[in-house]
Amino acid sequence: MQFNKLRKLVLTAIDDLKGEDAVEIDVKGKTSVTDLMIIVSGTSNRHVKSIANNIVAEAKKAKSQPLGVEGEEQGEWVLVDLGDIIVHVMQPHIREFYDLEKLWSMDESERQGSSAG
Repeated sequence: MQFNKLRKLVLTAIDDLKGEDAVEIDVKGKTSVTDLMIIVSGTSNRHVKSIANNIVAEAKKAKSQPLGVEGEEQGEWVLVDLGDIIVHVMQPHIREFYDLEKLWSMDESERQGSSAG
């Protein structure tokens, strides 16, 4: 599936289930794993699981099979790997603790400096 269509599908699937505070982070050139990370919050275990399941269902309908889904059992942080896009669906306290937005917005010198202290 074309990248922009997949991106739109994911954002629509998130919006359909009222995912909160969705953020897109362009990681192309920072990692070989993916090009885009989307981070979104769900209000409870059930909400997190529902958002992730909706993303997976919509991707499958569009004939874009997810490469993997992790964390469904606990529902605090579910990762949906769609290849070019990885989606992190998290409860707010988990999102705040791991602060992926800050981690991935830092350049290489900032990451090295923060691990030295």
